[in-house]
This record gives sequence, structure tokens and C-alpha cells, in this order.
Amino acid sequence: MAAALVAGALRRGRAGGARYVAAETLRRLVSTLVVAEHEGGLVKPSSLSALVAAEAIAKENKVSLLLAGSGPTLHKAAEHAASSHPLVSEVLVADSDVFAHPLAEPWAELLRSVQQKGGYSHVIASSTSFGKNLLPRAAALLDVSPVTDVTAISEPRVFVRPIYAGNALCTVRYTGENPCMMSIRSTSFSPNTEPMSETKVAPITQVDLSFLSEASSAKSSWVNLTSQETERPDLANARVVVTGGRGLKSAENFKLLEQLAEKLGAAVGATRAAVDAGYVPNELQVGQTGKIVAPELYIAFGVSGAIQHLAGMRDSKVIVAVNKDADAPIFQVADYGIVGDLFEVLGQLLEKIPDKK
Repeated sequence: MAAALVAGALRRGRAGGARYVAAETLRRLVSTLVVAEHEGGLVKPSSLSALVAAEAIAKENKVSLLLAGSGPTLHKAAEHAASSHPLVSEVLVADSDVFAHPLAEPWAELLRSVQQKGGYSHVIASSTSFGKNLLPRAAALLDVSPVTDVTAISEPRVFVRPIYAGNALCTVRYTGENPCMMSIRSTSFSPNTEPMSETKVAPITQVDLSFLSEASSAKSSWVNLTSQETERPDLANARVVVTGGRGLKSAENFKLLEQLAEKLGAAVGATRAAVDAGYVPNELQVGQTGKIVAPELYIAFGVSGAIQHLAGMRDSKVIVAVNKDADAPIFQVADYGIVGDLFEVLGQLLEKIPDKK
């Protein structure tokens, strides 16, 4: 029926009408698989952003959400996923010790199997370290080319993504076979924090894991996870981010930044130069090769504003820069700028801002 409509429009010479019919038909045929990450029994905010991207593809989108792992936290996360968004029509759960840790090889096999059975038109993952590791492998198994770092969706197969370290935006039309696989920048698709007016709970289905082979899990192995215990918010999702550059001069001086972050309830970030100098661990790096952030308030101390760093924070709502160099590139993107000694400014802020209760 859909093909007949398109063919009829073409025969009548109504190219514009044909394009409209084709676009509307494609929207009706859209079905999306969202690859979700979870932690502590909850779906991660970056995966909730992927659901927002699925909604941007088509309002009538049929969305399945894929979770994998093992133990009670997985099933708790599945219950959270089932009521996380009105578009979610099904939650697929792969419960196995193989998925106890986020290894890309077994996950890629899982994604291929689920896609072959579900026949989804789109597969979406967030541009996290896990998503960037998984998506190319799964795309290779399915013999398609993924579209990465999508920041806007114009049509079901037309996307906008940054190029040249974020200095230009490129519009991409995907013309390959299904599925259209894409990774999205979670900062560009903000999930709705308000509770749904009507609670809709999607069914939870167990995935058949008979396809798993020893070869898929033998290519890599989990060693350990090292992380710092902190009460500060996660850098990628924080409302306020305080970032230091090489101008802080030492790891000891970064503790002043941490004190300010505690007062503001903020996350601490750093430039690549500060990370390379050993002032802070690389998990705090903001930039093209670090984390992409878009907080409501971004305060940069001693940050020059290299292109690589700006690519990771230019979407921040309000940017405040403190630098003694009045010609520093950071001032070109800053909403507010202070030209002066960052240590004097830091000292005054620490003195005047009360401790967070």
C-alpha cells in the first residue's frame, strides 16, 4: 500500500508530494532498539537521553529497550526502564554472568542477535565510552555503517553531527540498509525530569541467549574497576561544573577547586593539559577526547580555550571564564569573563560562598 502511494505520486509528477508521502511512510514503519546502560538498579541518564532521541525520530516510534547484566540490580533496572518513557513498548533483558561487566564483544553478539530477530529500523546508543566501544563492533557484524555523535534529528534518516572538533555542523543522510545505527550526544537530548502524567509499564521479556559462544567472550576479559569515592555529582550529568586548566600549576592547587565544587554542589573537570601534567586523573578530562558536558553553569579557571576543550563544553548554558590573559580564546565563548589572577578570584569565592548544607 505504501509503495503504491509513492509510485502514484511519482507518476503524477508530484515529486514534493512523493517525498512527503515517503517520509510519512518511513515514520510509520520506524521501530527502534535503544541500547541502555544501568547502574545501581536504575537506567543511566545518558540512556534516558537516547529515549528522547528515539522520540525525535518519530512520535509513533515503537521502542524496545535492551538491558544486559546479571543479578537483582539488572531486574530492578528493568522495572525502572519499563516505566521510564511512554514510547517504551518492551524491555528486553539479557541475564547472564557473561554480561556482568560491560565487555563489547559479547554485547556486540547480543545486539546482532536481537536485531536479527526484531528487525528494527534504528538502533541507538549513547556516545559514552561503552557506546563508542560497542556500536562499531555491532555495526560490523550487521554489515552497516554507524552514524556517530548525533546532536539533532531532522528526519528518520537525516541527522546533524559536529565535525572539525565541533567548529562546524554536518547534515548526514543515511542511505544504507536497516538498521540505521547511531550514537547520540546525551547533552543534546535532555530527558524530561517531570514524572509522567500516566504511568505506563511496558512488558519485560527475557532474551534467548542460546546464540552465545565461548569465542565471543574469550577475546577480552574483565580485570578491575578503579574509581574515586566522592559525594560530588557525576561530571557528565552535573548541573554545575568547575574546571581547571594548566594555569592551576599543581595537583595541590586543584584542591582549591575541589573546595569550591563542594560549596557549589558541582563536579570537577579539567583540561587535557592539566590531565597530561598529572594534576588530576583522566576521568575528569573535558573535551573532544574526554567527556562532553552541557551543565547549566560552567566555570573555567586558568583554561585557555583550546579547540579540543571547547568541543566538550560549548553547549553549556552559562559559561564563566577566569584567566589573566585577556586574549585567551575562552573569552570568545564565555558569557562572563574575569581577567585576573585565578588564585585571587578563587580565594574570594571560597571566602564569600557559604558551605553547602
